Amino acid sequence: MPAPTSANKEKQIRNTLWYFTPLTAGLIAQLVALKVFTLVLPPSDFGIAALAIVYAAFASGIANFGMVTAFDRNFFQCRKDNIPPAMLLYSCLAFVILNFTWLIALTYLFKGHIARFLTGSAESGAIVFTALCAQVFTSLLVYYLNYFRNSNEADLFAKYTIANTVLNLGLAIVLVVYVKIGVIGIFYAQLFSGALVFLLLSYRFLSTSRFTVSPALLRSSLQIAWPLTPRIFFGVIGTQMDKYMLGLLATLGNVGIYDIGQKISKAVFTFLTAIQNTYSPQVYRQMFENPDDGGIKIGRYLTPFAYLSLAVALLAAVLAEEIVIVLTPSAFHGATSIISILSVYYGILFFGKVNGNQLIYMKKTHMTSILTALSIIINIAMNIPFIYLWGAVGAAWATSLSGIISGFISFMTAQHYYRINWEYSKIVGMLSILLGTAFTLAALYEMESAYAYRLLVKALALGAYGILGLHLKVVSRENLLALFYSLRGKDVIDHPSA
Repeated sequence: MPAPTSANKEKQIRNTLWYFTPLTAGLIAQLVALKVFTLVLPPSDFGIAALAIVYAAFASGIANFGMVTAFDRNFFQCRKDNIPPAMLLYSCLAFVILNFTWLIALTYLFKGHIARFLTGSAESGAIVFTALCAQVFTSLLVYYLNYFRNSNEADLFAKYTIANTVLNLGLAIVLVVYVKIGVIGIFYAQLFSGALVFLLLSYRFLSTSRFTVSPALLRSSLQIAWPLTPRIFFGVIGTQMDKYMLGLLATLGNVGIYDIGQKISKAVFTFLTAIQNTYSPQVYRQMFENPDDGGIKIGRYLTPFAYLSLAVALLAAVLAEEIVIVLTPSAFHGATSIISILSVYYGILFFGKVNGNQLIYMKKTHMTSILTALSIIINIAMNIPFIYLWGAVGAAWATSLSGIISGFISFMTAQHYYRINWEYSKIVGMLSILLGTAFTLAALYEMESAYAYRLLVKALALGAYGILGLHLKVVSRENLLALFYSLRGKDVIDHPSA
């Protein structure tokens, strides 16, 4: 296929850069929030907030019922069948809102008991309830934003995401720092900003597309979504269990420090999600349009994205120490090694995102639940002894090591159902540098070695990764352009240089 036209290239570059604009805004907002809130809130408050988020994420998983994944897949099916995607959007939203309604009612009635179970005190009930209410609008906004993403309307995706981010940060600073209502102010800010942006988007869609719920589309989505519900249930347990076990086996202060480390390292995951907005629609499109040799083209297409994703994880591991010192007071500096270790976990989730596409395309969504349940068993089995022996740092080690094990199992399973011809030699080289660097630095942090030794490791790691990219021709003019020529994936994924 010929290279994209000049006009298309310019549009694709602009659209791709739009996706990174809210990412940049979100990272800046997160850094500002950490800098401000760690000065006025103790680690124990962050611990309570983290455990409240555990419940909000769990309830949100039940309410969404896997519909986000079903929406993304069926969006393209609707386009193929000449069905208005807005009808699918309204059907999914109506179902999720109904679920959230009864969950909010139950949470309000039992908020004290839920808070006592999570934090050991019923006094945190208001925080738990507010965290769930805030999560409602965060979850609902995903459907609108994914609609924009799947429709190649990257500018609208970015503008509404940034508006929500800026409004959320501003309100949170006012409520926590100036009004001084405590950590609950973070959730009030999230609630008010999310509700406002959701109402604006609802008005926008209802002005152009009549509200219509299709039972047929809902049934079709549920057929894909319902096998994902156990996975979501298990997934929340798997991703949040480390905090809950820290609360049981250690202290709320330990939970707070771990949460700070997780927030900073999770910037890697945020970046992965941003570039997933770029490559995921193209992967699905290639699966549908090229069933014979799509796996070969997808593997070659994804290598630059893998390199970029793991580069961000490596950068987080290398700069963990400097980030913590700049952003937080000394009470939170124990998060340094946690960031370095968790950067590995979040980095390898790049492959998990692609594995999900493989299983969903093949309609093997039940396998995701089985794999997630297995990962929980591995996670819990490793977390209990690691937390008991090493506290918050032990939780980070257990999470990363169990993530590597379960990630490998998921990778092999997804390859069994839909084979992608990954460029394995390149991938192994990238992973080797990331794992070696992150784990070595974490050990040096814990041993309190001289900064000169840590600096040497950091310089060698960054140099080696850059040289590897040049040697494997991953860092090249063609592949850098391929990262930009992404939103009209057929042009990109079929292009010889990609």
